Amino acid sequence: MTQHFLPTHGGFRKLFSYQKAEIIYDATIYFTKRFFQRGDRTIDQMVQAARSGKQNIAEASLASATSKETEIKLTNVARASQVELLIDYQDFLRIRNLSEWPQSHPFTKRLQELHRQPDPTYETYRRGVEHADPCVSANVIIGLIRVTCYLLQRQIQHLEKDFLHNGGIKERMTRARLSVRKTP
Repeated sequence: MTQHFLPTHGGFRKLFSYQKAEIIYDATIYFTKRFFQRGDRTIDQMVQAARSGKQNIAEASLASATSKETEIKLTNVARASQVELLIDYQDFLRIRNLSEWPQSHPFTKRLQELHRQPDPTYETYRRGVEHADPCVSANVIIGLIRVTCYLLQRQIQHLEKDFLHNGGIKERMTRARLSVRKTP
């Protein structure tokens, strides 16, 4: 009887954090083309932060089979990239004397409803992201980033608990090897 010690891995497209990060990436591409002048270095920085957030979630998921440490580190890098992007959007608003929506804002409440929809896509948020008012567009994306950061923080906490309970690859390999030795 063969013992398997590699856990299932790579299902990143099903992760809510990845789904939201992909929407943020697409929204950032749209936003920077629409509201920044061509050649502005901020465009590249924002797009790269959005891309890094998305790509590191995928890479972490794929690395999870052989390294919980790498999975945790890459998930945290994804979160850090999202925070970097959040600050860029907040800077955009601040520099233009535009306001970030408070929790009590009616559009924030509508955004919270959208966040609860199953299988979100760019289409779910298109009206807000592609709004003619840059304040609305930026705030919708900020809302997406905040939710994604929350999801990534929860993911990191779950990964920590999973590691403490199940160990890493070396411990799983040892348990599998000992199990095979006990089998007649």
